[in-house]
Amino acid sequence: MRREGYEFQVGKPEVIMRQENGQLQEPVEEVYIEAPEVMLGTVSEMMGNRRGQMVDLRHGEHGTVYVTYLVPTRGMLGFRGAFMTATRGTGIMHALFHGFQPASSEVIRRERGSIVAWEAGVSTSYALHNAEERGILFMGPGVEVYEGMIVGQNARPGDMPINVCKKKHLTNVRSSTEDIMVRLTPPLQLSLDECIEYIAEDELLEVTPHSLRMRKRILGTELRRKAAAGRDLSSLN
Repeated sequence: MRREGYEFQVGKPEVIMRQENGQLQEPVEEVYIEAPEVMLGTVSEMMGNRRGQMVDLRHGEHGTVYVTYLVPTRGMLGFRGAFMTATRGTGIMHALFHGFQPASSEVIRRERGSIVAWEAGVSTSYALHNAEERGILFMGPGVEVYEGMIVGQNARPGDMPINVCKKKHLTNVRSSTEDIMVRLTPPLQLSLDECIEYIAEDELLEVTPHSLRMRKRILGTELRRKAAAGRDLSSLN
C-alpha cells in the first residue's frame, strides 16, 4: 500500500476475546525460547510481567537454556523487540497458537513512556541535545514536527512533552567554541514492525510512502492532560 502512494494510520494491535459459557476467554500461545543461561532471570521477569507460565525448562550445552511458556497473546504484542534487546541479540524465540484460556489480569506491555513534541516547528540540534538526556531519540535535527508527535522514548514511565524546536539565544559575545556543532547520538530508526510493536493504546502510527511517524491519538498537550485527569477521576468513582 505504501508503494501505491497510500497514507494511513495504524493503532495498537488488539487481541480478539471470546465468550464461552459466560466466561471471557483469550488466546494463549506456546512460546519456545533459547537463550544464554545468564539471561534466564531477565527472560523470566519479562514473561512474568506478561502473565506467562513456565511449563518446561532444560539446560543445554555451552550455557544455553531452553524454556517453554504459555503466554496470553496480548502479552506477546511488542515482546520480540524487547526480548532481542534484553538478550543482546543472542536469544531465539518462536511461538505457536495453543488455545483459549480464561482471561488473566492486566498485562504490563511497555514500562517506559514517550517523549512528545509540544509544539510544531523544525527540530534543532540545541533542543535535541537537551532532549536526549531524557531518553532515546527517534529523529535528528532538521525534521519538521507537530504537536503530539512522538520524537523519542522516555527513560522513565510516563510521557514527557518537550520542545524540540527550541533555538539557542543569540548574543553579541563570540567565543572560539561558539560555532562547534552540537554532537548528538545517532537517532534510533524503527522499522514498520518495530513501530507497531512500540506504540501504546493511546498512540497511532502514521504510515506514508516516504516516512513513518508515531503520534498521540490526542495531539494537544493540554487536551491529553484533561483526558488523563478525567480517566483518573472516573477510576475513583
